[in-house]
Amino acid sequence: MTKPMRIDFVSDVSCPWCVIGLGGLEEALARTADVVQAELHFQPFELNPQMPPEGENIVEHIGKKYGSTPEQSAANRAMIKQRAADVGFTMATGENSRIYNTFDAHRLLHWAGVEGTHQAALKKALFEAYFTDGSNMGDPDVLTAAAEKAGLDGATAREVLSSGRYAEDVRAAEEQWRAAGINSVPAVIINQKYLISGGQPAEAFEQALRSIAKETA
Repeated sequence: MTKPMRIDFVSDVSCPWCVIGLGGLEEALARTADVVQAELHFQPFELNPQMPPEGENIVEHIGKKYGSTPEQSAANRAMIKQRAADVGFTMATGENSRIYNTFDAHRLLHWAGVEGTHQAALKKALFEAYFTDGSNMGDPDVLTAAAEKAGLDGATAREVLSSGRYAEDVRAAEEQWRAAGINSVPAVIINQKYLISGGQPAEAFEQALRSIAKETA
């Protein structure tokens, strides 16, 4: 008998570990389909809320934010690319990649959640647009194309973006998660009670899901 579980996946679309974490979580959910009936919700978190529209070079940004040398940054990217490949995702970031403001992407994800469909597909389309294609996450054309790829209506997506709709909802949600103590992503909250942090492998998520299912039996 399966147990219903609400899973809130708090993340940013420019967070590579969120790609890895989502891949691990989805594999774990496939493995635990005998005990878990998941309801997955994607929640907003901005790693760089002050990022200007033109973005910033990834090596320069990581250097300023974390003190990493270009060599350390390259080694970290290589490791992350391999971890992403392990969950079936192609990550093509390089030394000339840029980090962009993601607020509008979160507004679009909020809209998909309100619509009740295609939110997971949109999340993946946004990940691919940024990490695989190197697209600007603040570009309305890029975001609209991602929405259409996910099966959402392009005209409505463009209207959401141009109108500024859901801005306050996203800010309120971001503040809610910060107030709850979430200061790094991905953060996976199960049944609004259990927290799993970081880009964990499928085995770690599976163990946690089975344990929680057993505890709530």
